[in-house]
Amino acid sequence: MHIMEGFLPIEHAVGWTLASAPFVIYGLRAVRRRVHEQPEQRMLLGVAAAFAFVLSALKLPSVTGSCSHPTGTGLGAILFGPVIMAPIGAVVLLFQALLLAHGGLTTLGANLFSMAIVGPFAAAAVFRLARGLKCSFAVSVFLAASLADLLTYVTTSLQLAWAFPDPVGGFAASFVKFAGIFAITQIPLAISEGLLTVVIFNALARFNPRELQDMKVIGSSEVRA
Repeated sequence: MHIMEGFLPIEHAVGWTLASAPFVIYGLRAVRRRVHEQPEQRMLLGVAAAFAFVLSALKLPSVTGSCSHPTGTGLGAILFGPVIMAPIGAVVLLFQALLLAHGGLTTLGANLFSMAIVGPFAAAAVFRLARGLKCSFAVSVFLAASLADLLTYVTTSLQLAWAFPDPVGGFAASFVKFAGIFAITQIPLAISEGLLTVVIFNALARFNPRELQDMKVIGSSEVRA
């Protein structure tokens, strides 16, 4: 995530932008529909956007000399579904590129695809799978947020390996190198993000359980008295 400005070859930058655009367009329609039909959920949409912005803006040094970031997209993906996180992620990444020099405009499409498309879809899928396997709500949230974080960085490593294949080992060797740059620090970051997301959901479930139940995030038996 946060591939820097001008780092990708132009054909890759354009390709990832075109790949991300349909998700953003469809996500905008989903946001409008959700706000129109359920205006009381605007505050939760704001919470999801703020959570993603703050967490993904944290720049933590890696032992390899690179930097790693939490993503914060699991919360919104669980609450609203993965599609809505595409336009939210686009706004988050655009502001970070312009105001914080995190990422860039030419790499916005690639960063958007990894953080706001792959990550949220992974979070939603893992959450549903864990709930289907009768995991507790907290465990399901933890797994969803943690794996969404990790898969975001796996996607970034794939993007970089595709753009810069190793002269000898090709794509596979390049992927191993790029993944190794992030893996050492990203695993504890993913665990931390999973735990923090559980804390946020516990707070939401304590103070606003009925809305979470209406959104089918928690079941009636999990609503605290």
